[in-house]
Amino acid sequence: DDVLESLGAADVDQRLEERLIDGVLYAFQEQGEESSPEDNTVLLDGFGVVVNALGVRCKPYLKQIAGTIKWRLNNKSASVRMQAADLIGKIAVVMKACGEDQLMGHLGVVLYEYLGEEYPEVLGSILSALKAIVNVIGMSKMTPPIRDLLPRLTPILKNRHEKVQESVVDLVGRIADRGAEMVNAKEWMRICFELLEMLKAPRKSIQRASVSTFGYIAKAIGPQDVLHTLINNLKVQDRQNRVCTTVAIAIVAESCGPFTILPALMNEYRVPELNVQNGVLKALSFMCEYIGDMSKDYIYALAPLLEDALMDRDNVHRQTACACIKHLALGVRNQGCEDALVHLLNFVWPNIFEQSPHVINACLDAVDGFIVSLGPNFMMLYVLQGLFHPARRVREIYWRVYNNMYVYASHSMVAGYPRMENTEKNNYQMESMDVFL
Repeated sequence: DDVLESLGAADVDQRLEERLIDGVLYAFQEQGEESSPEDNTVLLDGFGVVVNALGVRCKPYLKQIAGTIKWRLNNKSASVRMQAADLIGKIAVVMKACGEDQLMGHLGVVLYEYLGEEYPEVLGSILSALKAIVNVIGMSKMTPPIRDLLPRLTPILKNRHEKVQESVVDLVGRIADRGAEMVNAKEWMRICFELLEMLKAPRKSIQRASVSTFGYIAKAIGPQDVLHTLINNLKVQDRQNRVCTTVAIAIVAESCGPFTILPALMNEYRVPELNVQNGVLKALSFMCEYIGDMSKDYIYALAPLLEDALMDRDNVHRQTACACIKHLALGVRNQGCEDALVHLLNFVWPNIFEQSPHVINACLDAVDGFIVSLGPNFMMLYVLQGLFHPARRVREIYWRVYNNMYVYASHSMVAGYPRMENTEKNNYQMESMDVFL
């Protein structure tokens, strides 16, 4: 493994090459039930490195390797079957390089027949192997055809084992990205309903893969049906599920354009339910983060909704609205939307006296966004009012905002300081030459 990885296989002659392949194949076949997982991993990695190092020179041996894999996929031991499926994932790229599309197609059919596997660890490896074949062979040449393969994957989405979930969502996402037109829209909607359950998965990589798959499906069948499913999911009690749903809505907005989802999303805000309204605000926050300067087309439409949220009695409404305004302000910098930003700033500013640490942090983030988009000198007009207030609590927060401005944009603040006239006792003005000296 280390030798071939470091030095390559250019100096290996044909006789040594044959002995090398014979050796790894023999070692692979000798692995049985009693072998430890570490041994299996080392052997698989070694086999993968040998085949990848030899590259096109492996072509004469691929039929023999494929025969061994098929034989071991039929073994009664689960660990042997899993190892055989894992090996397909390791050598798929080399098979493509050798032009063995037919052999890969045959292995694809064999793996398809094993999708009824009862051991989840083995099923996860079979799905990973299928994904490796789909990646290299392409959607149009895949056997079995994608239109037959995908309906077999839909029930597997119900499996709660982490390895199976991760592999199947990755595979479905790849098909949705590259070959969505080969499957009808009803099947994709079925998959959408199953993917909602995946948003509860404990592993973050599964949540992330599910969310991006929603984006691919929305691109393929249009956002309306997918959005309807996601918006209904905002009504559930589980917080993690709702947060993942809002991210999925934002991904759909990014994939299909914000104008496709904003009307439905803003209409949903009228539902008098805290979870739904918070979910809508969270989705808008993620959307503004993803679309960047495209926000300039939507800021005037969003302003009334954000006003309402910033005046709400619920802390979380105001907190999420501030997070949304932060991304909005950063996105529309230098886009000529200063009038809407000033209007929103007047609603954000009273919240700087909030007690809740989450709200105050979100509010200060929004103010930092305004410092970037409106400029520090405009913000100085707000800050100067409270820097020397008699109440300590008022002074503290104003000085906190001032210090943030000083850190981010001290060079721009010079023009914003008030002009102090000299008095009999104090001389406030200084000539440039004095400063220079």
